[in-house]
Amino acid sequence: MEKLKKFAVKLYEKFQSFDKKKKAYVIAILAVVFVMLWAFIYAGIITANFNRAQLKNKENEQKVDAIGIIITETKERTKYFEIYGENGHYSNDHSLATLNNVIGNFYKDNEVYMSFQSSKGTYDENTGVITLFENTYIVLKNGISLKTDKLIWSGGDKETIADGHVIIKKDDELVSTAEKCIISPGYDKFKIKGKTVTKVFEKKKK
Repeated sequence: MEKLKKFAVKLYEKFQSFDKKKKAYVIAILAVVFVMLWAFIYAGIITANFNRAQLKNKENEQKVDAIGIIITETKERTKYFEIYGENGHYSNDHSLATLNNVIGNFYKDNEVYMSFQSSKGTYDENTGVITLFENTYIVLKNGISLKTDKLIWSGGDKETIADGHVIIKKDDELVSTAEKCIISPGYDKFKIKGKTVTKVFEKKKK
């Protein structure tokens, strides 16, 4: 401690021996050093706060809102689906998209085989699963229409599941109701389950 005091006294005496010009230079240099130290410390505080904010956002699963979301999947020039949401949001890691007022198409051999609309839908990028729920309505290429509470599409090579208050119609020929319907990967076969009722009507002669 005594050595430090002696060193400080020597520095002060040396400073006092400088002329006004040298004193001004020394003061200016000290001011720059002080500003740089302050900026360095302040930047450290900002970085720490930012890192804490990032961690907090991850914990709270902050979401990114978006308007007019379009999601498509194409592999090796083969399109599997396209889905459009009027608005919605992404999870903070963009792995899950939630869309409102949804319309879109599912494809087979690059042709539209099933079109849909729904009040709400989600797309999970990790699993590739599209889930439609709340007033979901679909129309197939062969003219069959289907209404359900929820539709789960897991890929072009997998079955599509309609679950809850399923109503299937084909023109004026057939009406079926069921609790669940399983649609084949080719969108050409249906398997209905639960409490099912099917009505078949004769075609009207022209």
